[in-house]
Amino acid sequence: MDYRINKAADKRLSSSAGLRSQLIRIFAGALLLAVASSSTAQVERFIAGTDYRELDAPLRTADSDKVEVIELFWYGCPGCYAFEPHLAAWEARQADSIDHKRLPAVWNPITRIHAQAYYTAEVLGVLDAVHNPFFDQFHVQRNMLHNEVMIRDFFESCGISQQDFDRVFNSFAVRTRLNQGETQMRNYGDPETPSIYVNGKYVVTLGPRGFQHMLDVLDYLVSIEQG
Repeated sequence: MDYRINKAADKRLSSSAGLRSQLIRIFAGALLLAVASSSTAQVERFIAGTDYRELDAPLRTADSDKVEVIELFWYGCPGCYAFEPHLAAWEARQADSIDHKRLPAVWNPITRIHAQAYYTAEVLGVLDAVHNPFFDQFHVQRNMLHNEVMIRDFFESCGISQQDFDRVFNSFAVRTRLNQGETQMRNYGDPETPSIYVNGKYVVTLGPRGFQHMLDVLDYLVSIEQG
């Protein structure tokens, strides 16, 4: 094979290179147009009042340097139980700019005592040992954990002593968090579980399109708040 380049060959190569350059520019333009169209479709796909709701008045967040993501849940809520692993996987992918918190719902005596159990675990620093097993007790073992004695026994099964539980369960620290959480929930208006509140401005709830759609909307709102 002759690898030499003469004038005629050079002319043919130059012509071919010019054609390739034109094709590349056309392809790049089409690609940019497709990306722009996709981005526009993404924006238009999430609509206030349909995919999420804007709060009537923005609420103050704990850390203005981070996007606050608050999960409203109840241990007895089937949707919350099913959503928990999806949200945990989402949280694991987030950067330090996200401040994820949980807020146990309080509507009636059983939600109140479950919230009290959550704050007890939080004060004791044992949420990792208690949170998911509490869900399992309710939904798998059918243990409603509806009174203090049952909750004490459950905590003991998770490795927390009765003495530590009794010291904290009805403590001032837990009562204060319980009252503050109930006030915060009321400030959100008419909440339902599971719900996600984004930076004190938006709420995303579980709809017919499922958990992944809920997380897609969450990503969208977080990106807005991150600028």
